[in-house]
Order: sequence, then C-alpha cells, then structure tokens
Amino acid sequence: MNLLLFLQIPGTDISSDSIPSVKEDLSQLKTLSFDELINRLTNNMVEFAIHLTIAIIVFYVGRFIINKIYAVVATILLRRKVDRSLSSFVLSLIKIVLLFILIVTVIGILGIETSSFIAIFASAGVAVGMALSGTLQNFAGGVLILLLKPYKVGDYIEMQGYSGTVKEIQIFSTIICTADNKSIIIPNGALSTGTINNYSREDYRRVDWTVAISYGDDVDKAREVILQMFADDTRIVRQYIDDDRIQRLEAAEVTAPAEDTPGNTAEAKDNRGWIKRLFSKKRKPKSKLEEWKESHDRIILSLQSRTDCSPKVFVSELADSSVNLSCRAWTRSEYYWGVFFDINERIYKELPSYGISFPFPQMDVHVTGQS
Repeated sequence: MNLLLFLQIPGTDISSDSIPSVKEDLSQLKTLSFDELINRLTNNMVEFAIHLTIAIIVFYVGRFIINKIYAVVATILLRRKVDRSLSSFVLSLIKIVLLFILIVTVIGILGIETSSFIAIFASAGVAVGMALSGTLQNFAGGVLILLLKPYKVGDYIEMQGYSGTVKEIQIFSTIICTADNKSIIIPNGALSTGTINNYSREDYRRVDWTVAISYGDDVDKAREVILQMFADDTRIVRQYIDDDRIQRLEAAEVTAPAEDTPGNTAEAKDNRGWIKRLFSKKRKPKSKLEEWKESHDRIILSLQSRTDCSPKVFVSELADSSVNLSCRAWTRSEYYWGVFFDINERIYKELPSYGISFPFPQMDVHVTGQS
C-alpha cells in the first residue's frame, strides 16, 4: 500500500495514473514535522475508520435488501408455478449477481480502485463463454423450454428421432423414458430449435384405421358394421368434443361421493365464502393482455369443440387387390391405444361373419401350352 494512503501531502495526486515512488514519498515525509505527521496520520485514520464504518453498514443493509429481493422473487416464481430447476437457478443467479455488486460497492467505499476487478471478471466471463459455447446453448434452450413449456413432465413426445414419456426437464438436458424403459438424455439446445411432437398436449385425439376388403364385397355393409362398433364403444365421441367433455364431467360428479357432514353444507360454505371475501384483499384487475389471451383461448376452444367429430367410414383407395376403407373416430388421449387395439380386434373377428373378406396380395399365373 502506498505510504500516502494515510499521509496525504497537500497538492499530491495519488490517483492510479500518477503515484509517486517510494523515495519521493520518503523525501516528502522528511519535510513534515513530528506534530504535523501525527496530526495527518490521525486525521486520515479517522477518515478511514469512517469509511470502514460506512462500508460495514452498507454491507449489512445490502445483505438485508438482497434477502428481501430473494424472498420476493421466490414467492413470484412459486405463484407462477415455474419449474423447480429453473427457479433454483434463477434465484442462485440473482443472489450471486447482487452479492457481487454489493462487494464491489463496499470495496469502492473503502477507496480501493474497482475498475481492475470489473475488467478481470469481464475478461474471465468472455473466456468462459467462448469455452462453454455449446453448454451455454443448451442452458439457453433449457430456460426457453422451462418458460415456454412446449412439454411438461409426464407428456408423451416425439423429438430428435426418439419418442417416450418426459421423465425430467433439467437446465441442460431433457430425460425421456421410452416404451421399453430406456432413459434417453437429449440436450436442450437442439430441442429448443427443433420440431417436437407432443401427443399429450390435447385432451382429445383422432384414431385412424385402414381396413382393406375384397373387390365385390358390400362396402355399405362393411361401413354399417364398423360404425356400429364405434357406437358400442362408450370411449368414442358421438359428435362434438364439447358435449362429450361435459358428459364425462357430469358422470364424474355423479359418481363422486357427496359430503353432507355437519359444517360442510352449502349454507356454511356460502357463509365462509362471504367472510373470506370480506376480509380478503382485493385482487388486482386483469391486464388487457390476460383478458385477450383468455378470450383467444375461449374462441379456439369453441371452434375445436363444435367441429363435427362423429365417426366416419369412407373409401380412401382402390388398391391393386383391395378396396381400402379409411375409418376415423375421436376419443380422449388416454383412451387412444385402448380404442385402437380393441376396434382392430373387433374388425378382424366380426367383419367375416357379415360376408366381408380381407384380401392378401396374390398373383395369377396363366400357363399356355406350346403346339
């Protein structure tokens, strides 16, 4: 440390650009008397003690503010139901950045030059960023996936040539479990910019079958039999998805046990709701963006729900050795494979009993005799 840190000679510049040498400092100190030396030393030590006290106060006040900011951000992330991995990373990043700013501020209050520290950290950040460019790309992809949520844990998705159930979404990669119980780890960088087929995003899906019947068979009879199979299956939507959704909700409410215990009547619930509304804080009015989003979602849902989704059977192709019937029906996503396999089996077992046969590839060879 420079000797003039506590013993500043009037008119002496002790900036980083013009710091006197040790010999010059000693020569200037020799010109001072003992009383002047003690007075100047005492004054500068008092000044340094004041700066140290201010730095300590700023440090503890800054830590208090950082903890408050940390708690507020944690509460916001919890209410927004942000993924746990992203929440922990964001909270750690905020705390580290704020602590770094606080430490630099405290060092500046003590009179130590901070530009060199900032330059060192900046150059180190550039070097680390260049060395970990691929990892940072996966990190950015993970943040986008956790924020935009194109899929969530439990969804059945297809991406990067793999398909399976999402087991875990991490900051740098996504883990999926295939149908044969293999764990596939896929980097998030490619997922955030690639195509993802999410089979679980919608609650209803269309099931397709292709049934090949022989030429000469009655197409109308085959259509009637297959449509009757669809009508017998209660998992298949009759016409509108919205109606089917309402019916299933009503059926679930009917089968749910009613709770008529004392203190849990409708009147008591209304009273508790009135008291809660009386003492609860007013909710903030919804923003224009939230209202627009809800309105847009309702419009999209109504358009999808009122589309005619009744089962259909029609001739799709006149193939070389068969007439191909395309059969379509809608069902809930969780019933998809059950409906697909059950109707497949019924088609194979029941259609032949109505005179409908399934052709197979064949070749007719005609042999002509030579005279």
